[in-house]
Amino acid sequence: MHQYGANQMNQSQTVDYLQVLEALTTAVLVVDADKRVSFMNPAAETLLATSIQRGVGREVGELVPLGITLQAALMAAEQGDTTTLREETLVRLGDANTLCVDCTVSPFGVQHQSGFMIIELDRVDQLTRIARDTWVHERQDALNQIVRALAHEIKNPLGGLRGAAQLLDRELPRRELREYTHIITHEADRLSRLVDRLTGGFQAMDRQPFNLHSVLEHVRKLILVESPEGVEFKRDYDPSIPDVCGDRAQMIQVVLNIVRNAVQAMERRGQISLRTRVRRQYTLRNQRHRLVVEASITDNGPGIDPELIDRVFFPMVTGRAEGTGLGLALAQEIIHRHAGSIECTSEPGRTCFVLALPVGEAQ
Repeated sequence: MHQYGANQMNQSQTVDYLQVLEALTTAVLVVDADKRVSFMNPAAETLLATSIQRGVGREVGELVPLGITLQAALMAAEQGDTTTLREETLVRLGDANTLCVDCTVSPFGVQHQSGFMIIELDRVDQLTRIARDTWVHERQDALNQIVRALAHEIKNPLGGLRGAAQLLDRELPRRELREYTHIITHEADRLSRLVDRLTGGFQAMDRQPFNLHSVLEHVRKLILVESPEGVEFKRDYDPSIPDVCGDRAQMIQVVLNIVRNAVQAMERRGQISLRTRVRRQYTLRNQRHRLVVEASITDNGPGIDPELIDRVFFPMVTGRAEGTGLGLALAQEIIHRHAGSIECTSEPGRTCFVLALPVGEAQ
């Protein structure tokens, strides 16, 4: 609990209320009579992307900029009334993204004369998103099982096909006939490599501590070698991020798949932004983590076709005629095996992939 809030309330309020509020998954802020934040729970820190150290003491309108409607709700709470604002657009500090929230403002405690008010923030799309993600994960797991089974069934006859072509090549008397066997072996090798890509996300992981900045920098340098002109990188790294435990080589493949897709979408001319942050008390795939490392990869390309956005992580889904639709499917599989999450938002001029990886075990 922050000292500011503790000094402003008596001992019974501290025991009866604030400890309970800290345990809630709903974002909650306590506001004093001067309309300044005296307490915010971990869920509010996550929703507003602001720590309690930065938030406490600030005017509530800075953290929850809902304008005159919030001020009216606060005035009503001072008179003992509760107000709920439906589907308000919330802009977080230092973040261009907007959230759609329901905001409830109530008197704090039994006696509203205390001057304290409580603000509850609920993301409108939260339940829909949870239901969608559950459906997506179930469908993704089913697709992954199909991919593994198909890969196994394809790989075995490919080996026999290639071996038979090599034997036949030795028996054919004319060079022009042997060119056909060379085509067979070449295509068999190409299909074998495709199968390896399909199953790449299921390889055993070499778990070691590594820093996500080293992964981002490795990919950045590699892309600059591949596309030395036209692609510009903007970096916004949090130097305090801790190491995560996982397979660094596989994580490089995740970031490389995303960045290469961005470069191709921008036709090798544009800007890619790399950003890292630490999130505290963050929920990943229904597990609460004390610390989570978050990396966002944003490009200013044309964006993803709205008809594909909900299926962008499915195998064989691609917006490019020459694409295989495997890169993002493998990226998601690898991230999930690291107990993390990957999300994508896209509109013309801005496509953003956000990777979140836990630090340590779930609480």
